[in-house]
Amino acid sequence: MKKFIPELIWKTVKTRWIWFSINLCTAFIASRVIDVFKETISQIITLATLMPIVAGIGGNNGNQTATVIVREIALQQVQMDKLFFILKKEIGIAIANGFIFGIITGIMTCLLYQSIQIAIVMILAIIFNLMIASLIGVITPIFIMKLGKDPAFGSSIIITAITDVTGFLIFLSLATIFLI
Repeated sequence: MKKFIPELIWKTVKTRWIWFSINLCTAFIASRVIDVFKETISQIITLATLMPIVAGIGGNNGNQTATVIVREIALQQVQMDKLFFILKKEIGIAIANGFIFGIITGIMTCLLYQSIQIAIVMILAIIFNLMIASLIGVITPIFIMKLGKDPAFGSSIIITAITDVTGFLIFLSLATIFLI
């Protein structure tokens, strides 16, 4: 007998609560990181407009990396003795993409805000955040798999949380060091 639709919906809602709860907690952690740098942001308001770029591109990169790893896990192509090779490859890709998109973002930042210093901070923040995102994008699904869980569930929440926090931390730290 088929289950009643509201019953199925409610069951799914309850199973997703854990991920929404984790996401809510990590969003507050990211907001605390931003709060630590409120003096820097208050001195250079432009930084507030650029923070989502660093976090967003990091999250996108980490989730793309995780998607590749989850697919390879599903196809049984991930071998633990090859983990270092996988990490090297993905971090290499991140560095290349970091330079390419960091420079594009740096040029756009320079054109919009007439600041070479802020552009350099953006370039460096994107490179570093993409490297961390790739590292997390490889490790997270493998870790979830090792726990006996489906790595397709939960990887994106964890990756987004880490890349948001590290993206804000890297960007605002670099801004504080080089601009203040």
